Amino acid sequence: MASATLSVPSAYRDRKRYLWLLSIFVPALMNVGPLLYLLVSPKVLWLWLPVAFNYIVMPLVDYFVGEDRSNPPESAVAALEEDRYYRYITYAIVPVLWMTYIFAAWFVARHEVPWYGVLAVILTAGSAGGYSINVGHELGHKQTAAERWLAKIILAPTGYGHFTIEHNRGHHIDVATPGDPASARMGEGIWRFACRELPGATRRAWGLERERLTRLHQPVWSLHNEILQPLLITLALYVVLIALLGIRILPFLILSALWANFQLTSANYVEHYGLLRRTLPDGSFERCQPHHSWNSNHMFSNWALFHLQRHSDHHTYPGRRYQSLRHFDDLPTLPNGYFGMFTLAYFPPLWFRAMDPRLLRAVNGDLSRINFQPGLRGYLMKKYNLASSPKD
Repeated sequence: MASATLSVPSAYRDRKRYLWLLSIFVPALMNVGPLLYLLVSPKVLWLWLPVAFNYIVMPLVDYFVGEDRSNPPESAVAALEEDRYYRYITYAIVPVLWMTYIFAAWFVARHEVPWYGVLAVILTAGSAGGYSINVGHELGHKQTAAERWLAKIILAPTGYGHFTIEHNRGHHIDVATPGDPASARMGEGIWRFACRELPGATRRAWGLERERLTRLHQPVWSLHNEILQPLLITLALYVVLIALLGIRILPFLILSALWANFQLTSANYVEHYGLLRRTLPDGSFERCQPHHSWNSNHMFSNWALFHLQRHSDHHTYPGRRYQSLRHFDDLPTLPNGYFGMFTLAYFPPLWFRAMDPRLLRAVNGDLSRINFQPGLRGYLMKKYNLASSPKD
């Protein structure tokens, strides 16, 4: 198992303490395009700036700024996690992202822009929704009632309120196994993965919540249902926006929500691509360990995403707060931050060319650690000159 590289100073000081404010600032940049359109000049090009920032600027900054492999010493983790400053940052971003989504809807409804301008705002609002799901991910893993409710609230604008149930009670149990709809397989392109992951996640979440309510002798169709709770917030928001802005805003709301949900799909795709937990003699899977996730220490995107990219530590110790997540040596490692990997994944031939050899190196050629796409195992073994071993 990989071991964390720790450097223990006599008095620990988090040098990234104020850099975490970028986790508010970067998502807030999704407002820049419409604001420049309104305040500087009505040019559609402005509306594409946030899209370019996410998918061009951030990967380039990650490439040139590089990685941060530093860890907090274990002796400082308890105090670090109790420091409420870090929690306040996650609290503060909730209204920022809600207002970003509402502002985008108002802009589209009240301004005549060509279809490619509307498309830019859909992608921008969807990106804001993707940041919202990331915040919901951080908050939804926590045990305090306030944080768990904030997770439901921040997930509501994109209609993805079932995420915490699906992720915490589904994905974290089944991660890096063939039956997990949120773990991508070797040879599976992102578009094919999306057709499996999006409906699969919804079905799994509903099944898990139904089982929980049945155990508690509570009706499924009631306010006890933690999928219906955020869904009601979603419906209330959409009804208010339609009442204020007109029914024509509904396609915008649906399309931007779909793009937001696809941002989560993109993250799921890159986080576990091709990695597999071994099957034990009793038929169960080995415990999830750091090498069952792809990791990225690229600084800028990690600051913008609450250390989501230190995914190996998160899956091994899901209760850790973002400021305490660690780098481990000798892990499957992505060549760029998530946004750069998303862009690559949208072109499957390029993704396979870049990531399949990296996957084979990560598992040291051990085919028992590869989650193959059904029907493609033979083709991939031939393509990469792989030989079966007795452990397969």
